[in-house]
Amino acid sequence: MKYLRLLSAALALFVGFAASAEIPKGYYTSLTGKKEGELKTAIFKITSNFTRVSSYNALPSYFFKTDVYPNSNRWWDMYSDIPLYGPSFSGLNREHSFPKSWWGGSTDVGAYVDLNHLYPSEMRANTAKSNYPLGTVDRSQNIKFQNGITTVGYPVAGQGGGAQYVFEPADEYKGDFARTYFYMATTYQNLTWKYTYMVNQNLYPTLNTWSVNLLLKWHRDDPVSEKETLRNEEVYKIQNNRNPFIDYPALAEYLWGTRKGEAFDPGTAPEPGGVPTLVTPVQDMALEFGEVALGQSASAQLFFKGTSISKDLSVRIYRDDNNKGFFTLPGDKNPITIAGQLVCTDDGYWLPVTYKPTAVGEHTARILISGGGISGSRGIELRGQCLEAPVLSACVALPATDIQSDRYTANWTAPEGEVIDYFMVTRTKYMENGSTVIEKLPAEYNFLEIDGFGDSKYETYSVCSVRLGVSGPMSNVVTVGHDGITGVEVDRPLSVYAFEGGIRIFCGQDHTGLNIVDTMGRTVYFLDTVTDGTVVELPAGIYMLTTDFCHKPVKFIVK
Repeated sequence: MKYLRLLSAALALFVGFAASAEIPKGYYTSLTGKKEGELKTAIFKITSNFTRVSSYNALPSYFFKTDVYPNSNRWWDMYSDIPLYGPSFSGLNREHSFPKSWWGGSTDVGAYVDLNHLYPSEMRANTAKSNYPLGTVDRSQNIKFQNGITTVGYPVAGQGGGAQYVFEPADEYKGDFARTYFYMATTYQNLTWKYTYMVNQNLYPTLNTWSVNLLLKWHRDDPVSEKETLRNEEVYKIQNNRNPFIDYPALAEYLWGTRKGEAFDPGTAPEPGGVPTLVTPVQDMALEFGEVALGQSASAQLFFKGTSISKDLSVRIYRDDNNKGFFTLPGDKNPITIAGQLVCTDDGYWLPVTYKPTAVGEHTARILISGGGISGSRGIELRGQCLEAPVLSACVALPATDIQSDRYTANWTAPEGEVIDYFMVTRTKYMENGSTVIEKLPAEYNFLEIDGFGDSKYETYSVCSVRLGVSGPMSNVVTVGHDGITGVEVDRPLSVYAFEGGIRIFCGQDHTGLNIVDTMGRTVYFLDTVTDGTVVELPAGIYMLTTDFCHKPVKFIVK
């Protein structure tokens, strides 16, 4: 059964919601009569067009709508059962369940901020999961990580796609992850994959044979739950697209399973000359612009899709009296018209909206959509917040760790107390022929695994923090050679990065005898062995850390 620990009241709420939830009329009409690759591409055309959230940094605010227990502010974490509560996001990561490294980590593709595969995850489980593929862990061998929900270890025979380890979720979530992967393999079938543990470089079937067998089994054994139905509706309200494998679980069978080769019929095809219907945007959804520095601007795209609309739609901004002109439509015109025929194409229509505030504060307005023969009108909320432009300090680049022939991990610390959105790593590759190659690599945390190291003779990296589009000064430069870390005169370098609720430890080699004491000299945490990337949760306070190989205390502050 699905998640037996749910309270009966929560189940009752979910059942009531699932019974009333309806697939938007006309959303899947283009799938009628299609099969196999043609059907998959038709789904791709529907799901790949969606309104992206304003920024990766804003994801916790969206998770608070999509990933909390009913009538509670407890985060619904599919990677751990540690009780954590919002709106604080302390102890959690924004996890790409379909690893971003598989498409090369680009932040410019929709997958980077697509809520259909982004979930909150407890930090240690997220770190253990890494970018390993889904799979069944071989319990006859040593388990790499186990917390009762997430298991990481060696795969059983025939699974893993060449990866050393696989990630196996709890039984009650296996179907959730399977349908998430069906969605990703379809919505992003046009991407070039850097890692092909579970996917191939083709539009159909995209998923390789072993992963199809695994995901279909999980999909069948763990059917769509009320949790998924509720989340699918909330995501639709935010970004105007849905996971069709939740709405129509049988779709997976038509694409990869027992009904492969049959034509699909969602039963929603409109009658000729049907009623004009605006499928998206959704009434009362919010177009979020997030935080913008004074003097800067932000743009967002509002997606329009409909059926049988032959007349022009009217779009205007209203309720903007207190911050007039902060939100604008193309050409600074208000209202504007959109041809109904454009909205009814397979690709739909994207409307750019700009937020350019001239005063600090929180700002709102609304868009009103009417005309075109649709019934009534649609109101869309516009939200943005303007802050003073930040002043950032320099980060400190730390020695690289986990240096291998083809990869290493770059590390750094950020100035205490400064809020940042992300880090930008400048990587310089010095090639055998004397040329140099410079890359700019965004990072979410204060470390980044860098691959392709085998292509260069040696290389350097430096890093800066970025907040509201403003970059801080560059850090010092660290050199990485193939014979180890350059310029470090200790056998086992160790550094500590403190965050709200704990620390992350970086070390070139394993350390033994980790001892953390408070200001009174009392031991508050001891670990026999510490490895690179170990996370320790601690309450707010001032601490000192030593190991058998690091006798000089490392002082740090947890907030």
